Amino acid sequence: MKSLIIAFAMYSKIPMPRVDWEKKALSWALCFFPLVGVAIGLVLWGWMALAQVLHIGPALFGAVALLIPIALSGGIHLDGFCDTCDALSSHQSRERKLEILKDSHTGAFAIICCALYLLVFFALWCEVEAAGRAALVLTLGPVLSRSLSGLFAVTLPNARGTGMLATFTAPMDTVKARLVLVLWIIVCAAVLLGLSPVTGGAALLGAGLACLYYRVMSARQFGGVTGDLAGFFLQSCELAMVLAVVLVQKLEAVL
Repeated sequence: MKSLIIAFAMYSKIPMPRVDWEKKALSWALCFFPLVGVAIGLVLWGWMALAQVLHIGPALFGAVALLIPIALSGGIHLDGFCDTCDALSSHQSRERKLEILKDSHTGAFAIICCALYLLVFFALWCEVEAAGRAALVLTLGPVLSRSLSGLFAVTLPNARGTGMLATFTAPMDTVKARLVLVLWIIVCAAVLLGLSPVTGGAALLGAGLACLYYRVMSARQFGGVTGDLAGFFLQSCELAMVLAVVLVQKLEAVL
């Protein structure tokens, strides 16, 4: 229970009781990270259902759908996305990029990339047909993205060896953690394909492409992963999944 509480306290704004961040509890915290996605997905599904009942227009629907994951996560992953964009846009050495990730100041590229990200994601939410099984597919997006992010965190080398991500991963039994997170991913993939082989498969393809980019980019540019890079991946993965669903829906409508 302490591990569950720590996961929600760290990666969400959902009120949690105070617990001691003991090594034993920290060692399992990332395994409960996907449950934060479950909570976000349930709120997102509730909004999609309410929007259908009240016939809410695409602009308001898209704005709230975009804000739900950011608000419930406290913006921690979007912060990592911005820091990573600053570092990538600097075109500096690997060491300098890692320093930029730790810099508390926000650069121009972070603001530009964040604005573009929110604009594109908002447009995608305005275009997606979030009803029926497609709504359930979209609900699973936050769960799958956090499962993949957690798996990368305990699988790929840590670029710095210190920081918040290292605090969570250092005391972990990595073999058991990987097993748990892989099971999360398998269940998510099975449910997505069971709901809709086309729409669910598109979401999986989008997530897969985000994983491929993240794996190559993190290794080449930073020599591993950090907490900020994990946030960058999570935001990119969720956008890629919604984008893939929108494209498939548009193709189905044309064909």
